Amino acid sequence: MLATDRAIASVPAASRTPRRMLFRSALITALFIAPATVVRVIGLHPDPVVALLIFGAAVVSASFLLAWAAEAAQIDVSGGLAIAVLALVAVLPEYAVDLYYAFVSGHNPEYTQYAAANMTGSNRLLMGLGWPVVVLVSIVAARRIGTAKATGLTLEAANRVELGFLLIAGVVAFAIPVGGEIHLGLGLALLAWFGFYLYKVSHGDVEEPDLVGTAAALGELSDRTRRAVVVSLFVVSGAVILLCAKPFADNLVAAGTELGIDRFLLVQWLAPLASEAPEFIIATIFATRGKGTAAIATLISSKVNQWTLLIGSLPVAHLLGGGGFALELDSRQIEEVLLTAGQTLMGVAVILALRFHRAAAWTLLGLFLVQFPITSTPGRLVLCGVYAVIAVGGLIVNRRYVAATLQAPFLGTAVRHAGHPHHPGAESALHR
Repeated sequence: MLATDRAIASVPAASRTPRRMLFRSALITALFIAPATVVRVIGLHPDPVVALLIFGAAVVSASFLLAWAAEAAQIDVSGGLAIAVLALVAVLPEYAVDLYYAFVSGHNPEYTQYAAANMTGSNRLLMGLGWPVVVLVSIVAARRIGTAKATGLTLEAANRVELGFLLIAGVVAFAIPVGGEIHLGLGLALLAWFGFYLYKVSHGDVEEPDLVGTAAALGELSDRTRRAVVVSLFVVSGAVILLCAKPFADNLVAAGTELGIDRFLLVQWLAPLASEAPEFIIATIFATRGKGTAAIATLISSKVNQWTLLIGSLPVAHLLGGGGFALELDSRQIEEVLLTAGQTLMGVAVILALRFHRAAAWTLLGLFLVQFPITSTPGRLVLCGVYAVIAVGGLIVNRRYVAATLQAPFLGTAVRHAGHPHHPGAESALHR
């Protein structure tokens, strides 16, 4: 898909008609979606590894359709409705898989570990890989255009609202490893916090979106045609995701057994990587085009969604699946949640001054990568300690910004473009 957008961008302007770009993108995505649809509708049962590839490709392709439609929809939908729709569709692929695991865990306790794994993996992947890569790519892009001494990104003042929501939710989420469970009460509180977040950002300013690639091609269509195509993309992508979420999740577990791979790790990393690929790619494209601040703002907003809406939804799905009022976690899952909470607190602490330094990006990325060879409880606890030490250090260094960040969700209104990279007012500001 990234190659598709790059190819589109490289075609001469005279020949880059919206319909041609849309046809090319539609054709490529259809080629990946069609096999999964045929297998699902006919009721075939291929080898788990083959099925994983078929359904995984469909989920990724549907995610791209959602991303393009959500970007183009900003032209026609404004205010609170746009924020609500964009927030929900952006997380649909990932949440469909994780909520399926949580639902099944209500009557099959073995699936509890997979619900926790998918949640912790998606959160750590977003902050440990997505955040630093966007910052580092932005620095490289800045140097390419002559800003040779750029050492990081300076965020917009409006981003303090997202950081405030994330900081408070991050601290509250430590109740999970402490209690050894994700209780329905905590889940409802996080869902309410997410609702308040939507309310805040929906009352901010709305600006004209700055679209690229396939989304830009959609934006150039006539109003009636564009709206029809966008609605169709939402319907088709949603149907594909709902059709493929269950077999993708089931075959992910089965493939782990067949390949001799730890199923917990496979669910923790492969599924989130597949569902978040479109968002990562789009954010990286914007970073390469000098809009790193807007790109990282999008990923910060996504982290707020994951750390509130995703976690909050798990005990609800568990209850609806026949479980109790809490999603009980074993020692391994508790360690994973503790790691994720520690990373979250560290990530917020080091950028409280609204400056994302290159050193902070490399540290987040390095700690993300070093976790993979760590397989023991003592090793994971040591890594938790490292996150905690850096987080405390960041809070001390940026102590004068802590109060302002905690107050930000309750004061004033958020600027609409704070969480979306598609606005010219959110251009990248690289500090020296």
